[in-house]
Amino acid sequence: MKYQLRLTGMTCAACAARAEKSVGKLAGVLSCAVNFAAERISVEYDPKVTDLDAIKKRIEKNGFGWSEIKIEADKKGGPKKKDEINLLRGRLFLAAAFAAPLLYVAMGHMLPFGFALPLPKIISHQSSPLNFTLVQLFLTVPILFAGRHFYFNGLRAVILRSPNMDSLIAMGTSAAFGYGLYAAAQIMRGFNEYADHLYFETAGVIVTLILLGKTIEAVSKGRTGEAIKKLMELAPATAVVVRGGVEKEIPVGDVKIGDILIIKPGSKIPADGVVTEGAATADESMLTGESMPVDKKAGDRVFAATLSINGFIKFRAEKVGEDTALAQIIKFVGDALDKKAPIAKLADRVSGVFVPVVFCIAAAAFVGWFIATRDVRFSLTIFISVLVIACPCALGLATPTAVMVGAGKGAAGGILIKSGSAFETAHKINFVVFDKTGTITEGRPEVTDVASFYADESRLLQLAASAEKSSEHPLGEAVVKHAAKKNLPLLPAADFVSETGRGIFCRIDGCEVLIGNAALMNGRGIQTGGADGEVEKFSRRGKTPVYVAINNILAGIIAVADVVKQDSAAAVKQLNGMGIKTAMITGDNARTAEAVAMQAGIKRVYSEVLPQDKAREISRLQAEGNIVAMVGDGINDAPALAQADVGMAIGGGTDIAIESADIVLMQGSPAAVPAAVKLSKITIRNIKQNLFWAFGYNTLGIPVAAGLLHIFGGPLLSPVIAAAAMSLSSVSVLANALRLKHVKLRIR
Repeated sequence: MKYQLRLTGMTCAACAARAEKSVGKLAGVLSCAVNFAAERISVEYDPKVTDLDAIKKRIEKNGFGWSEIKIEADKKGGPKKKDEINLLRGRLFLAAAFAAPLLYVAMGHMLPFGFALPLPKIISHQSSPLNFTLVQLFLTVPILFAGRHFYFNGLRAVILRSPNMDSLIAMGTSAAFGYGLYAAAQIMRGFNEYADHLYFETAGVIVTLILLGKTIEAVSKGRTGEAIKKLMELAPATAVVVRGGVEKEIPVGDVKIGDILIIKPGSKIPADGVVTEGAATADESMLTGESMPVDKKAGDRVFAATLSINGFIKFRAEKVGEDTALAQIIKFVGDALDKKAPIAKLADRVSGVFVPVVFCIAAAAFVGWFIATRDVRFSLTIFISVLVIACPCALGLATPTAVMVGAGKGAAGGILIKSGSAFETAHKINFVVFDKTGTITEGRPEVTDVASFYADESRLLQLAASAEKSSEHPLGEAVVKHAAKKNLPLLPAADFVSETGRGIFCRIDGCEVLIGNAALMNGRGIQTGGADGEVEKFSRRGKTPVYVAINNILAGIIAVADVVKQDSAAAVKQLNGMGIKTAMITGDNARTAEAVAMQAGIKRVYSEVLPQDKAREISRLQAEGNIVAMVGDGINDAPALAQADVGMAIGGGTDIAIESADIVLMQGSPAAVPAAVKLSKITIRNIKQNLFWAFGYNTLGIPVAAGLLHIFGGPLLSPVIAAAAMSLSSVSVLANALRLKHVKLRIR
C-alpha cells in the first residue's frame, strides 16, 4: 500500500534525509521518499506488518509534523503554507526592527572617517563601555527570540543524533552570543578592552539574515507548484444536480456517481461523465493544452473543471472527486515529485552526512587556529563562519524544485511526466518508435477519394451512404460521415442484406446498390477490371478501395483510409532535427505501413508485428545501444511502452496504455513528443546548473570560511557575510528553477 503525507517541520535537506532514513527503517516499510521542496513524504508499506499510525508516530518521534494531502486544501497553496510564510515574515520584521539599531550601535563608529555615526556618550564604547555592551545585549535578545525555532529544532536534532541546518545556526550564534556574555562579565570586572569584541551583532545579524533567506525561500517554494495550483483553482465549488425531478445546487463534494448534472453556458463542469441530453461547446484547454473548443453532444464525454462555452447539456456523473481526470493529473505530478530522479540521489547522500562533517570541520578549524594563534576571539570567528556558511539546503532544493516547476509546466501544456526518472531519461532519448494507428494516424477510417466511372459523384456517394446507414462496419460509417460533410440527404433503403466479410446489398430509389470488396463483385458477376488502375493507385497509398455497383454495373470506387494526423510529419521532422532517429511499428500490412510512414517522413518501418512482438523489437533497438522512447495508445502497445526506456502514451488511449507509460501526452498529438523531450532537456540542464552552484558554493565557501585564504595573507570571511552567502545560495537555486515557468512549449 502506498500513502502520501505532507511533512512539516523540515528546515533543510538534512531533515529530509533524517525523516526518509528513519521511516524507511520501520519494519514493513518497503520504500520511503521525502521531497524537501514539496514538503511531502511518500511511503509504500506492507499493511500486514505495519500501518499508517505507526508511520505517523515514527514521523513525530523524529520531531516532524504531518498532515493529510487534500486537493481542496491545496488549491491556493494550502492554508498551512500561508500561515508559515506569514509567521516567518512576522519573525523577520521583529528581528529586523532590532537588528538595524544593533548594527548602528555596534559598528556605526567603525565606518571610515566622514561616515562614522557618533553615539551618545551614555552608550559610547569609549566613555561608557558597560552601557555600550548592555544596549547591544538588550537589542540582541529579541532577535534571538524571533529565531527561537532555530534553537529548539537544532537542539532536538542534536539530541536525536541527526544534526541539521538549524543545529549549525544554533551552535554558531550561541557561540557568538555566549562569548558576548563572557565579554560583558569581563567588562563588569573592569576589563573594558572586551567592549571592542562583543559578537552580539554577529549573532543578531546572522539570525536576521537567515530569517530573510528562509522567508524568501518559503515564498519561492510556494511558487514552484503554481501551474498545478492554477489547474486546481479551475474546479467549481458547486454543481446543479437533478434529484427527484428537482434541480438544486449542491457543493461539488456532494456529487455522487450516477447523478444527472445540468451545465449551462459559462458554467464549469463539476465531474467526469457522459452527456445524456443537449449540445454544447467546451473549452478543454486546461486538461489537454489544446486551445480549440470541442463540440459535445449525447454520448460524448465531459471532464471536471473544463468550461462550457455555450449550449445546454445534461450529463451523468461517472467519476467524481479524486477519480476525475483533473485529480489524476494532479496525482501524476505528485508522483513525479515523489519518484526521485537518479541525479537527485547524489545530492541526497551528500546532504545526509553533510552537517556532521561540517561540525567536524568547524571544530578542527577552531582548534587549529587556536593552536596557531592562541587567540580565542579569532578562532571563534573561524568557528562561527564555518558553521553558518555551510548550508545543505541548496543541495536538497536543486533537483526537486526543478522537477516540480518542470512537471507543472508540462501539465499546463498537456504533458504529464509521471516520475523524476522519466524526466532524467527523456533528455537522453536518441530513438523514438511510433505506433501507427491512433498515434501517427487518426485511428479511425475516413473517406479520402471518390472515383466515379459513370454516375455523378454526389449521386454515387448519396446512394452508398444511404446503403451503409444500415451497416455497422467502420468503413460504412466513414462513408456515411463523408456524405454528411457534403450535406447529402440520405434516402430510405429496402431489402437490406449483409454478407459478412464481403459487403452489403439493398434497393434505394429504384436502384439495386451493391457495396463491398472485389470478392463480392466477382461473386455477383460484376466486371471490375476497368477499375484496376484506380485500385492499384489507392492501395499503393495505403488506402482501402470500396467497390460500388449500381444496377449490376461498377459505378465507382470509394477510397477509405486511416489518415495521417496533420502534425505527424512536422513532429518527425522536428525530432530528426534534434538528432533523434524515428521508426514506426504496426501490425498492419507492409504496403499500408510504408504508405503511412512515407507521409509522416519516417524511413524505418516495422510492419505486420504482432502485439506481443512489439516489446521484442524495442528490446532489439536497446541492444544496439539506443535510448528508446515508445509512443502508443492501445492495449497492444502496453508491453512495448513498459519495455521502452521512456513510454509515452497518447491521450485518449486506453487506461492500460496510460498506466504503462512514463509520460502521458494529453493532446493526442505527435507534436507533443519533441516538446516533452525539449522540456526534459531544459529541466535536466536546470538541475545541473543548480547542483553545480550548490556543490560549488559549499566546496569553495567552507574552506574560505575556515581561513584558507587568510593563511596566504588573504581576507578573513566575516560570519555576517557567511550568513548572507548561505541564504543567497538557496534563494539562487530556487530562482533558477523558477525560470522554467517561462519555457515555451510549441506543441502545435
